[in-house]
Amino acid sequence: MKKLFLLIPAIIFLFASCTKPKATPRPVGYFRINFPNKHYIVFEPDTCPYSFELPDYYKITKANDVPDSVFCWITLKVPKLKAEISITYYQIHDNLEQLIDDSYTLAYKHSIRADDIYEKEFVNDQSKVYATVFDIKGNAASPMQFHITDSTKHFFRGSLYFRTRPNRDSLQPAIDFIEKDIIHLIETFRWK
Repeated sequence: MKKLFLLIPAIIFLFASCTKPKATPRPVGYFRINFPNKHYIVFEPDTCPYSFELPDYYKITKANDVPDSVFCWITLKVPKLKAEISITYYQIHDNLEQLIDDSYTLAYKHSIRADDIYEKEFVNDQSKVYATVFDIKGNAASPMQFHITDSTKHFFRGSLYFRTRPNRDSLQPAIDFIEKDIIHLIETFRWK
């Protein structure tokens, strides 16, 4: 009888321990990105009235679908990250206010998908470089935009895009990496 009392709990324990373990949810993970080292070069096109420093891993091409007369519109590409910075340049002809309004309009068009938009000003009176950077938070198509002007003759505008579905969580390391390039571009920007 004593053996039966010991055998019954052992059998119950045996059957209770033979159930399948419950599945546990795993957190979402993203691939690790190995970023290239930054070795800066001066980009100074002969036909454009500007120059700036840019890391050597950028491929510089003429912007797509623009007329040949618009020679200073370029695309700065980082193929490894599927990132592009679309650059446009305009000469100012009593239209600075309109160009700045257009820049704000294009940045704030992303407010539909953006969680927030932060603006940061850069001023270099010595070089006559006045810039505004728009940091667009959330899953917007363009996470960062900027414009640079001398306020009299030149207007330079850039927009960062990734050739993938916008997901700020997974793109954040790449955005942070390229943001440093954009800030360096602005800080080294010079008008000819």
